[in-house]
Amino acid sequence: MKRERGIDYVEFASRDPAASRRFFEQVFGWTFEDYGPDYTAFDDGLLQGGFFRGTPVTSEAGAPLLVLYAAQLAPAQAEVEARDGNVVKPIFTFPGGRRFQFIEPGGNELAVWSERDSD
Repeated sequence: MKRERGIDYVEFASRDPAASRRFFEQVFGWTFEDYGPDYTAFDDGLLQGGFFRGTPVTSEAGAPLLVLYAAQLAPAQAEVEARDGNVVKPIFTFPGGRRFQFIEPGGNELAVWSERDSD
């Protein structure tokens, strides 16, 4: 059931939507449906969205930072690195947990967080 006035869909600019698709399929298990070479829609099991061909902006330039969850951070960070993700902030502690930030092959910056003592 949809939540009234809640976030329902999110779209990302990507230099290479196909590369973004491969990365998120392999690392996070998202499912995708392509709508031509310049758009691919995803479903992560909780949220739906898409990647369109364009120029991404990082959080330093003012883009929102989408934060994903993983029960264990170290294996998630290793998988991101193994699949050509660029870790821009390795695992660090913040009030309430730990996280790392990365840039996926299409150029988007995201983060993954977990509880403080998860690994």
